[in-house]
Amino acid sequence: MIIGAHRRQVVANIKKNVQARQFNAKAEVDDPVLTHEQRIKLVNDFWDESKKLSHKVTNLATRAFFGGAAFILTANQKIGSAKSVKPIANAIVTSNHYNQFDSLPIKRLAMKAHKRLYFVIEDTNLCLPSWIGFLMHNVDSIPITQSVRYLGREFPKHLADVFSKKNRWILIYPEQEMWFNYRKPRPLQKGAYYYAAKMNVPIVSCFVELQDKNGLEPGHPDFHTTRKILHVLPTIYPNKRLSVDENARRMRDIDYLQKKRAYEKAYGKKLDYNFSYDDIAGYIPPKSK
Repeated sequence: MIIGAHRRQVVANIKKNVQARQFNAKAEVDDPVLTHEQRIKLVNDFWDESKKLSHKVTNLATRAFFGGAAFILTANQKIGSAKSVKPIANAIVTSNHYNQFDSLPIKRLAMKAHKRLYFVIEDTNLCLPSWIGFLMHNVDSIPITQSVRYLGREFPKHLADVFSKKNRWILIYPEQEMWFNYRKPRPLQKGAYYYAAKMNVPIVSCFVELQDKNGLEPGHPDFHTTRKILHVLPTIYPNKRLSVDENARRMRDIDYLQKKRAYEKAYGKKLDYNFSYDDIAGYIPPKSK
């Protein structure tokens, strides 16, 4: 976890994954390990709990708190203009997945566009400790689990329920696993685009640039603080003449190309997948200390 004391190990895992060309592999340590049955029960219990009045009340309070936190914690960040996406009533939002709080700039964008933002999360996130786990349970989360039945039947129903009302966006990270402070856009998994095509909603395409600052992170002398810049890229619409699968591939390819171009423009260099410690924003390698 990024708030833990294992960042060097996470960086080593990212380096190992890059060298193995496994760009969607896990890099974090100490994540919960669950059986298939435990995962299914965890998600089913979440949806059962979400039907209760007590959860609905807690959700209202948690959403208000999260919105305030997003406004405060992104005060030194640059959020792209919402003008181009404000008219889009329903959409799936995609962005790069670089830490546990990377939804905050997206939340600010949604607030600027007057949209309610939902978050697709991995089932194991429901096991996270203390206040992080509380947020995962109560702030408009939509858990996903690796079950053919769930992905094919239950999950689309939950997405359709969200999109049954206007001005709702759903954030999905198509890179799948979180790589802490990794600057580069990684190859994208198909899921977000498949569901966008199936629901006939566009992709609000985003890319977050990570800039190093001079200060050190409290409790983490190996890392400089960073500033985030959220780039809002051209919206990607499904093509009515194409099948769901064809649209999914097309939208994914366009989104990857847009994120690649945004990276190259932001950092002034071509995207490649040769590992460098500079790929990890803020990181101070041992040799440079």
